Amino acid sequence: MKKITILIVDDHTILRAGIKLILNSYEDLEIVGEAGSGNAALKMAEELKPRVVLLDLSLEDISGLELLPLFKKINPSPKVLVLTMHDDESYVHKVLQRGGDGYLLKKAADLELVTAIRAVNRDQVFLDPSLTKTVLKTVYGGKAVDSKDEDVLSKREKEVFKLVALGYTNKQIAAKLLLSVKTVESHKANIKEKLNVRYRSDIVKHAIERGILKKGDA
Repeated sequence: MKKITILIVDDHTILRAGIKLILNSYEDLEIVGEAGSGNAALKMAEELKPRVVLLDLSLEDISGLELLPLFKKINPSPKVLVLTMHDDESYVHKVLQRGGDGYLLKKAADLELVTAIRAVNRDQVFLDPSLTKTVLKTVYGGKAVDSKDEDVLSKREKEVFKLVALGYTNKQIAAKLLLSVKTVESHKANIKEKLNVRYRSDIVKHAIERGILKKGDA
C-alpha cells in the first residue's frame, strides 16, 4: 500500500500533536514532517515532497492564504487541505481561488479529517459538510452564467461538469449518467481543455464564480 505522506503546518504545538495522534493510527497515512511557520513549511515541502499539506490559515510569519499559491509552485505540487477555525464562507472562496484542494474546520471529527485527506489525495475537492450548503447557496444566488462557457460545452459535458463540481468521483458520475469511466475521463479532459482549467479545484472555483450550477443540482 502506497501511503499518503502528510506535512502538518500549524503554529500550535499541542494541535499538531493531536493531529499526529489521530493520523498515526491509520496505516495508509504517514506524517513526514511538521512546521510551525510558513517559511519553514515551504522549505520542508520542497525537501520532503509530501502528497498532502494540512495548512492552518493563521500563522505568525505569513498567512496560509499567501502560502497557498507558493505551495502550488513546488514540483510536484502537494494537495493543500486547509484546516482552520474560520467558518466564514468568504475564506472558502479565497482558498479555492488560490488553488486550495479542501477546506475543513478544526472542530471536525477525527473521521472527517481522514476522509478529507483521502479525498484530496484522489484529486477531489473536499469542503467541510457544515459549510457546503452555505457555499452552494452562494452559487445559486451568484453571477449569471457566462453564455460563452455554456456554448463551448456539449450537453453531456455540462452534465459531467456539474457533477464534478459537486464532488462526484469518476465512478459515481459514470453510474449516474450510464457511461463508462473511460468516457467520463474523456469528457473531463475536454472540459478542462475548453475552459482552460487543470484541476478539480479549478472546476469547483469556476462553477462558484460563474454560477454555472443551478438550484436543485445538489
